[in-house]
Parts: sequence; structure tokens; C-alpha cells
Amino acid sequence: MPIIRVDIIKGKSPEYKKILLDCIHEGLMEAIGIEDWDRSQRIIEIDKEDFEIPSGKTENFTIIEITMFQGRSKEQKRALIEMITGKLGERLEIIPTDVFIIINEPPNENWGLGGKQKE
Repeated sequence: MPIIRVDIIKGKSPEYKKILLDCIHEGLMEAIGIEDWDRSQRIIEIDKEDFEIPSGKTENFTIIEITMFQGRSKEQKRALIEMITGKLGERLEIIPTDVFIIINEPPNENWGLGGKQKE
């Protein structure tokens, strides 16, 4: 049950945003084996003047935060990062240096699902 947050500069088309979310979800399915139905993703669009990005980055600068249960190996996480970055490059022509991916793995006790604390 990964929770995905994507920060981008405002102004992308609905088609662009759908492809962006699909690339991330496909990477999650292929690298860590989540199910196709398991989508909990959101895009946060930020006005250009409110989104300070590092020098040398383009208008396609994208920050992807993945919050998921603990337990994936370093290799699975590496594959996830590489798959998402590759798919974004192939389908949206986002260069790898414009993709920042952060993986958060809070302890199970910090998850509440269906009104119950995960054990």
C-alpha cells in the first residue's frame, strides 16, 4: 500500500499527469510487486514562483515521495528508482537529473488502516 506524492510545476496537461502517474504505478508493480488496483497517488501542482528548484533543472523537475511499508530490499528500491526514472524518460522525456525520488518507510506502528494500527 504505497502512498505517492508527486510535486510538479503547475501547467502540465491532464494527459501528461496521467502518464506520470502510470509510469510510477508501473514501476511499483514491476519492482516491488504491488497489485494493479493498489493506487494511492496524488499530484501537487505548484506555481512556478512558489517552487524553488535547483539550478540546472528544467520545467520538468519532478519530486516523487513514496511512503510504503518496511521490508523491501536495497536492490528492490534501486530497481524501483531506476524503473520509474526510465519510464518517465521514455514516455515523457523527463531527463534523469530532473527526477528526485524519496522513499519513506515508517514503522508499521505508524500506519493506521481501516481504523486499526498496523502490527
